[in-house]
Amino acid sequence: MAFLSPLILPLENEQQLFERAQALAGFSLGELATHAQLPIPKDLKRDKGWVGILLERFLGAMAGSKPEQDFPELGIELKTIPIDAAGKPLETTFVCVAPLTGNSGVTWASSHVRHKMARVLWIPVEGERQIPLTHRRIGSPLLWSPNAAEEEMLRRDWEELMDLIVLGHVERITARHGAVLQLRPKAANGKALTEAIGEQGQPILTLPRGFYLKKNFTGALLARYFFI
Repeated sequence: MAFLSPLILPLENEQQLFERAQALAGFSLGELATHAQLPIPKDLKRDKGWVGILLERFLGAMAGSKPEQDFPELGIELKTIPIDAAGKPLETTFVCVAPLTGNSGVTWASSHVRHKMARVLWIPVEGERQIPLTHRRIGSPLLWSPNAAEEEMLRRDWEELMDLIVLGHVERITARHGAVLQLRPKAANGKALTEAIGEQGQPILTLPRGFYLKKNFTGALLARYFFI
């Protein structure tokens, strides 16, 4: 597994990144964690980002949760996606934190969501709870950019959600809003509040929100590329 040592320097091009991701396929999370000397959590309830952090070690991702992509030099975002035995996603996929203030003049073309979703390296990982975390295997990667129809769906949902935020209706938004993109609270606890705009235009404090891809979107994407 010498070839799969954790990377210190970023990869030079998209093909190198994809080949590196392909080489990870079939390994278990436990094998990679041991090789990277990364402690393995009991489960992912309090360590939801652990799988992504582990794979970033081997792929050389640098950006973390910043607005830029995980591989800024390549313009590529890394997304791990837990799947069941049938290859279907088990949960929604976090895209980025939603801006709740300072949105004057923001458009889809300049949005963090579009920037993050422009080019994505998807890596499926076994995610069924009966499989111990250390035994869960990594699947074959997929390099993806949204086609015109997918981008239109994302744009339409993003614009609807951002309109609600700007008009002061952030606290009315539920996970049911949006056909493929949803807005949900994103905070480790209910005390982590951030500033937003209220219904009368006044500053309010509310939970931070994040944009998430719904399972119907990622499920269709995986099915199309992997012929599920």
